Parts: sequence; C-alpha cells; structure tokens
Amino acid sequence: MAATPPLPSRTPEPEARVRLTVGQAVVRFLAAQFVERDGARTPFFAGAFGIFGHGNLGGIGQALLQHEIDAAETNTRPALPFVFGRNEQAMVHSAVAYARQRDRLQAWAVTTSIGPGSTNMLTGAALATINRIPVLLLPADTFATRVSAPVLQELESPAAGDITVNDAFRPLSRYFDRVTRPEQLPAALLGAMRVLTDPAETGAATIAIGQDVQAESCSWPESFFAQRVWQVRRPPPEAAAIARAAAVIRSARSPLIVAGGGVIYSGAAEDLARFCERTGIPVAVTQAGKGCLRHDDPRSVGAIGVTGTAAANDLAADADVVIGIGTRYSDFTTASHTAFANPDVRFVNINVAPFDAAKQSAVGVVADARAALAALGTALRDYHVDADYRVLVCELVTAWEEQIDAAYRVTDPDARLTQTQLIGLVNSLSADLDVVVCAAGSMPGDLHKLWRIRDPKGYHVEYGYSCMGYEIAGGIGARLAAPDRDVFVLVGDGSYLMMPGELVTAVQESVKVIVVLVQNHGFASIGTLSESLGSGRFGTEYRFRGETGRLDGARLPVDLAANAASLGVDVVRADTATDFTAAVRRAIAAESSTVIHVETDPRPAPPEGGSWWDVPIAETSSVPATREAYEIYLRWKRIQQPYLRPSAD
Repeated sequence: MAATPPLPSRTPEPEARVRLTVGQAVVRFLAAQFVERDGARTPFFAGAFGIFGHGNLGGIGQALLQHEIDAAETNTRPALPFVFGRNEQAMVHSAVAYARQRDRLQAWAVTTSIGPGSTNMLTGAALATINRIPVLLLPADTFATRVSAPVLQELESPAAGDITVNDAFRPLSRYFDRVTRPEQLPAALLGAMRVLTDPAETGAATIAIGQDVQAESCSWPESFFAQRVWQVRRPPPEAAAIARAAAVIRSARSPLIVAGGGVIYSGAAEDLARFCERTGIPVAVTQAGKGCLRHDDPRSVGAIGVTGTAAANDLAADADVVIGIGTRYSDFTTASHTAFANPDVRFVNINVAPFDAAKQSAVGVVADARAALAALGTALRDYHVDADYRVLVCELVTAWEEQIDAAYRVTDPDARLTQTQLIGLVNSLSADLDVVVCAAGSMPGDLHKLWRIRDPKGYHVEYGYSCMGYEIAGGIGARLAAPDRDVFVLVGDGSYLMMPGELVTAVQESVKVIVVLVQNHGFASIGTLSESLGSGRFGTEYRFRGETGRLDGARLPVDLAANAASLGVDVVRADTATDFTAAVRRAIAAESSTVIHVETDPRPAPPEGGSWWDVPIAETSSVPATREAYEIYLRWKRIQQPYLRPSAD
C-alpha cells in the first residue's frame, strides 16, 4: 500500500478575492482582455450587444447595468458598453461586421435569454464560423439546479435530461461550453479566448450559462480579472515548404494568384502588391479578398469564379500554377471545380489553417500571409513572368474595364436606373475610404465583378454564408468599427424584409448608415437562377394568387419606403440617375441615417464573366425549359475536375 504523501512544507499566501455574481465576473473578465499584434495593443472586446429576457436579465443584464453605473460614478466611459439590439440574429451580424472591419483584432459579446432568444442566434453563429470571424455568444441556459423543471421555453427530451436548445450551437461554434457551476467559468472563458484570438481557429465561441448560475455569487481570485494580453500570432513558414512552393511557381509560365480574406486580415495587401509588381504574377480575388489590390493596379484582374470577371476567368482557365493566399476555395471561387481547366494545373496554398492549405492537392505553406509572402519573395527574387504574359494580362483587363464602363454608363439621366448603373453611381459618388456592405441577392455578384475598389477595408460583402438580412445590421457594425467612413448598405427588397428593424438600432445609437434599398418585387437573384434551371422564376416574385391559385397575379402593393420612414430614418425616393445622384449627396451630407428607395429596371443584365455554378437540375421533367437546362448542366459536369494531381513529387 502506497504511503500517504507528506503535506507541503510551505503554505502559499492566500490570494485576494472578490465576491461577484457569475454575470458580474463575466463582464469584469471581458473588460480586461487585450490583444497584441506587431507591437500594437488594443482591448479585445469593444462592447456587448444584448436583448434581455428572463434568462439573462438578472445575471449578465444586471452585471452590464452595474458596469455602467460604476463607470458613471468614476466619470469614465464603460470599458464594455452595452448596445440594445432588435433581433438576436442581427446583433451577431453587427458583431461580425465590426470584427471583420477591424481585421479580427476586436470583437463583441452578444447576450440573450434562453429559448427563442438563444436559438435566434444560431444563424449568426453559423455565419461567424463559416467566415472565420470572432464573436462571443452568451446565451442563457435552463436552470442548472432543475428544481423548477420544466420551465418556460425548456426543450424536454425523453432520452436525456441534460439537453437544451443551446446544444444546437455545438456544430455551429468553434468553441462550446456549458457553465452549470460558478467554478467552471474561468476555464470556459479562457478556452473561448484561446479560440477567438487564434487566426486559424477563430469563429463563434459559445458559452451557455444557466439562468440561475448567472445570478449566483462566488468568491473569485483577483488574478482572474487581471489584464490579459493575447498575442495574435503570425506563424512563419517552414523553409522546406517555401522551397517546395518556390520550385512549383518557378516552373510556371502562366501563374495566377487567388487572394482571399486572409491577405486582408493579415495586413498583407502592400506586401502582395510588391510581390506581384516584382514577379508580374496577376491577382484574382475572392469576395473576402477584394480590396487587397486597388482596382487600377496593373496586376489586378478582378473577381474570380462564378461572380468573376472575364479577365480573371480567362486567365484561370489556362493557368498552370494557381497560388491561393488566404482563401478556402469555396465553390464560387473554383466555379464548382471548373474554373482552373488546365489539365496540368498545380496549386500552392498559403494559409494559417492547415485544413485550407491542404486543399486542391496543393503544396501547402501553413503560415501567415505576410510572413509567407516575404519568404516567398526572397526565394523567387530572380523570377518573373514572360513579357507576352504581361501583355495578355493587360489586354484582358483593358477589355473588361471597357465592359464596366459600358455597364455603368447612363445615357438618359431621367430614365429608370438599372442595377449596374446604380452600383456605378454609388461607386463614383462615394469616397475612397467609404465602405460598401452587401450580403445576398444579385448585388453581391454584380459588386464582386464591377465595383472598383480603392481601399482594403472599403468592400464588405458577406458571402461565406450570404445571409439575407445581414446588410443593415452589418452596416451598423461596420460603421461602429469605422466611424470616420461613410457606410453604404446595398440591399434588395427580399433581404431588407428579413430584418429592417435594425434601422431602429441605428437611430437609437446615432450610427449613420446610407441604405440603398433596391425594389425588385421579389427575389431577383433566385428568380434569374430559377430561369436558368428551367423553373421560370417559380416562387420568387411578390404577387397575389391568380385565378388558378398560383402566385402569378398582380404585384403586391408593398411600400418599403413608407416602412423605413416609420422606423425613424430619413427616406428619399429616387429612381432616375438625376434623382439618385442628388439623394446620395444629400445622404452623405446628413448626420443621421438615410434610406434611398430605388425601383430599378431589372431587364439589362451585367456583363458575363463566363463561369458556371453547380446547382442540380431535375433529371426528368415535362417542362421543356427544364429539359434544355439539364442538357446544358450535363455539358458543364463533364469538365469538372477533382484537382487530385499532386503538386510536387
């Protein structure tokens, strides 16, 4: 039998402690978290969005109130200011937009009650995790003691007693924990911070805290609330990985860079511009990567893939080496694996996440974009593309720019605007540092291929999840993060109707956004897709039921301008170039938010980029248009590639 170990000879001095509720401890901890990158230190949490209910009112809600009162008594602003939102999903969208605008170096916490309050955040959690944007979600949970079970809004399972609706967050979060005792809180919060500040792992971090536990007090060590500085790392590349990547690139005659959001989050835009100027390699951009080069940089060939430019897609079709930097290669980027059509194409992927670096059977360089570009530039200091390839790139870009000019041109200033003309006017009337925000419908595609970007943080299109309803909430978050820039929210009527209530939050917080509301009388993007699939815009237009019972009657008498005005913002109706130009200038000069309502001419289509998206079509149908669409679908399916060829021996 083992001997009893001796007692320690020296007893440590007892640490100072403070008695707080769990909710109060959460607020105090969050206010003490900082991040540091390249020597610059900032508070990590900019504030807390919240909607209160029975689950969080007496816990985190009371703690935020006390935090404000304590700050007022010391004549200071609260370190964790509170913003009251109108919709739980929208609050997460605002938090995500803020973090994205700040290159993921600052984030928000979002608190809700248990039940529909928490589950309303599920869409926001998915959006944050898919886009790799940090947000801390604090949904209340059911009573840990269970003494009153079942309580209001509790999900009862006959198979398990510990399941709550918050378990739905598990697959949607990069980190999930449940706090059922106060002693569990430090580990949960520290675990969340580890993920939130990791550029490769970040996304939604969810901590579900029982509604009774939030209000329970505990004696906490003062060290728990000491200022913590989390280093946002820049992982350097391995020398062997750089050598393999350089060897593949050196063999290329027609290389192409695909730049994603990782370039911008790394702050590597200038490094990429220098690398491309020296090597002559052209750069195509994803939605998240748009802005890493100015539109007028000679190496910039614009958007890639389904919503791409003809210039970028023509180069992609023939590229023998594709260099992905900070991209996750979504189906829109690869045109559902048809964009890179060279049978001998090889890939080099630079990414902080090993998961993404390994895609497309690539030579993977697991590293920060800025660090990898520096190392790769040294390894390729004597490499540059041939002169004839530079000439080809210039010719393709020039031809595409002429198509943009034609799409933007307004020949009759008093005629109804097309959507592309509207985008052109916003592009020309906005300042270089202004931000355009969009997420869903036909406008993200038009913006991706047509918007002439002038600043790395001037383009904010959420297209990882392409979530309808993101736009206004996202615009609020972007403006909070960049109060010195005007934020233009471009939104169609379908997406506007999902979540217009956040205009009230903009009014409440005096956050100025300029919302360009395009009235399409339905889902324009899906309507166009429906036609291409042979489904004739079925179920995509806002119409009464006709005599046969189908939704093919007259248009609904929806007045979205009147709706916006009822929410407290200034509203201008402007359908022509003359009126729209005046409205934008008025909105820029205003100090508060403006909604510009525009009824566009939907017929003229934007210039095509010559790409394809894999959307299944019915194999058998009595509808002739569907049968024709299926034949076209089969032709595209034949040229899809698995991209399984090894990039190096």
